Amino acid sequence: MKKSLLYLFMLVCSVSIFMSCSDDDDEVKYPIDTELAGGYVGNLSVNVDGNQMGTTENQKITISQSNKGTNQIALSLKNFTFLVNVGDIEVDPCTVKAIDGGYAFEGQQNLDLVQPLGNCPVSISGTVKGSNINIEIGVKVGAPLNQNVKATFVGRKLTGSESSEAKITSFIIDDEAVVEQPVINEEAGTIVFAVNEEVESLKFTPIIEISEGATITPASGVAQDFSNNKKVTYTVTAEDGTVKVYTAFVEGTRKVLKYSFEDWKEGTKNDELLPKDLWAGSAAGAGILGGTLLRKETREDGTYAAKLITFEYPNEPNSLVPKITAGSIFIGKFDMMPASQGDRLSCTKFGLDAETVSLGGKPLRFKGVYKYESGSNYLDASNYEDVKPVDIKDKGQIQAVLYKVQTGEDGKEIVLTGHDVNTSELRVAVANIIVEDIKEYTPFNIEFEYLQEYDRTAKYKFAIICSSSKDGDLFKGAGGSTLIVDEFEVICE
Repeated sequence: MKKSLLYLFMLVCSVSIFMSCSDDDDEVKYPIDTELAGGYVGNLSVNVDGNQMGTTENQKITISQSNKGTNQIALSLKNFTFLVNVGDIEVDPCTVKAIDGGYAFEGQQNLDLVQPLGNCPVSISGTVKGSNINIEIGVKVGAPLNQNVKATFVGRKLTGSESSEAKITSFIIDDEAVVEQPVINEEAGTIVFAVNEEVESLKFTPIIEISEGATITPASGVAQDFSNNKKVTYTVTAEDGTVKVYTAFVEGTRKVLKYSFEDWKEGTKNDELLPKDLWAGSAAGAGILGGTLLRKETREDGTYAAKLITFEYPNEPNSLVPKITAGSIFIGKFDMMPASQGDRLSCTKFGLDAETVSLGGKPLRFKGVYKYESGSNYLDASNYEDVKPVDIKDKGQIQAVLYKVQTGEDGKEIVLTGHDVNTSELRVAVANIIVEDIKEYTPFNIEFEYLQEYDRTAKYKFAIICSSSKDGDLFKGAGGSTLIVDEFEVICE
């Protein structure tokens, strides 16, 4: 009898031990790392007390293995917003179980959210089937709001090969009112531009380029109102759901000075620009040379441009008549007297008082359009007794110069000439472009380079100088080189 009882006791214990071991060995461990963990992107719809608050597209949610249990996950939603930007929703752990065709999970946690939300119970439930995910998030907001928030997320699992780049790579506003194109500051997330101070409407349609595979809201090509210091927020979402926010706005206004070539006086051999108190050119010497240096060019729309032509003197040159004379036009005066004294470069007197040219402030940018055709026979005629052909292509030059007014030893204001306009220490700012052969009108838009600090209390002279041969001041160039210029603008602070 005793042996039977002992045998029965040992049998029960062995069965218990066997069953205990069997339970441990048969515990199911779900493949969270391989099948659930990762990033998901989709649409997040928010409902507050039964009222739809809108949908956020390309919202990103992350699932990872929780360190609090085997079959548990941690779920994270960044920048959750409904009435305010709540911040991050992170619930850890959520318990996972297998369902037909996938997995289900649920969890809840009290989270400290931004004010006035405070501490709120947050519940999570959802399913993952293949690459598809559905989640419901509940937030119970206490006093003083007393609201029930329900968010529904429907999305797909990312493969890991999606780009995370969310950038605006180009932001252009093709409108004459915009005098300084938008500048993107990636670090600050700002896009700023400047407009003409005389413009009334600030409704523009930006053309935007973004990272490949990304999306942007509002879309490119959609008109926006930037008036009354309004700021427009652009949200770029990468393929993997990464979000970058930019703020676009008008940084300031600029004074825009336009210099026209519409008024001309017909001459016998040359056309002379009017008004005479602004523009001057080398055409005044053309009568002596017997050639044409400046002409009126009629454009397709019926407006006029200035056409500059480098002249090659057909006879033997001398100290008065150079073999090469570049066609030029400039703000300033042309005086033939120095040429009769053997000083040809002093004929060009560059610059007029800032008030005369209506400058009115610190120049920032110089704009315009041009065409150029180089002549075929480049000559170095700097030494009139030894003119040499040179195997190079001629080039033209367009520049603007701001320089300080200073009185010379003779008590007169110093005016820069062909001798020193490119070297004088009086120069404060320059904007310079060297032009080569181009058949179509080509725009330029260049910044002024400041050689010294701009003093608002100082007195200045300002000149725009154009030459059909950039080294014309050295009597080098190719006969027939032709520069056509138009639509000059100076943008001032």
